[in-house]
Amino acid sequence: MSLKKIAVFKGGPSKEREVSLRTGSAIAEALRTKGYEIEEVDIRGSEWIVSPDIQFVFIALHGTFGEDGQIQHLLDQRGIPYTGCGAKASELAFDKEKSKACFKISQVPTPEGESLQEGERTSLHAPLVFKPACEGSSIGLEMVHREEEIEAAFRRACQYGKIILAEKMIQGRELTVGVLDGTPLPIVEICPKTGTYDYQTKYTVGSSEYSCPAALSEKTTLAVQAAAQKAYNALGCEVYARVDVLIDREENPWVLEVNTIPGMTETSLLPKAAKAAGIEFPELCERILLLSEKKYRKN
Repeated sequence: MSLKKIAVFKGGPSKEREVSLRTGSAIAEALRTKGYEIEEVDIRGSEWIVSPDIQFVFIALHGTFGEDGQIQHLLDQRGIPYTGCGAKASELAFDKEKSKACFKISQVPTPEGESLQEGERTSLHAPLVFKPACEGSSIGLEMVHREEEIEAAFRRACQYGKIILAEKMIQGRELTVGVLDGTPLPIVEICPKTGTYDYQTKYTVGSSEYSCPAALSEKTTLAVQAAAQKAYNALGCEVYARVDVLIDREENPWVLEVNTIPGMTETSLLPKAAKAAGIEFPELCERILLLSEKKYRKN
């Protein structure tokens, strides 16, 4: 198949809609510079219309209905090929409870944690982290430093989901590793000026500083990339993803989660990593598209 006409799915009904609209617009513009005919589709629910001659869908939907496998299932049912991970891997990666279980089975280093519902109490002691099992972009994230803060923080987290993941807090440096076609890209280090990389900090210009490649020893770099690649494989990811990792004071890597549709504006973290590897943003978008087409031909 010679790809020419591509639909970019953006927007979506999740709390990350505005970020998705920016991601989708950036991808659409990048692919146009590569000569593709692009149809931008603002997804608002499970029904949408695309032109009959569309050959491929580039999914730029973050959060619920984008990264959780729902849109992938619907496209599979309609026989429409799309970019990135399949429905099963997307579902596993988006649900932090399920991905944590996969990490443990595959011996991916990940912080000690447990799943809770409203009314339950954690067995972990502060410092710890609460986060909804099925939200992205650090929505509902609660950092708890003292025992007396646990109950109120848990109640706040419960506003964002039925299942809440409690994790032991890892004190250290915040990193993220892009994986393209199964190969880790240069590591990005994130330095939030507030100390916490939450939703507000992620999407407020100037709230964080980034370095890529991260200033790490060769040994630590290889260990972090290996952990990210192991997490990617444990969930059955394909084509591309971004893996969030913390390193503790002894520089041991701890995988937090895998993002199967990470932000894709020119200033987003995956494009930063790709640029450090010599891959400019339009080329990155085209590579994702062509790798996805190759996956479909193979299957």
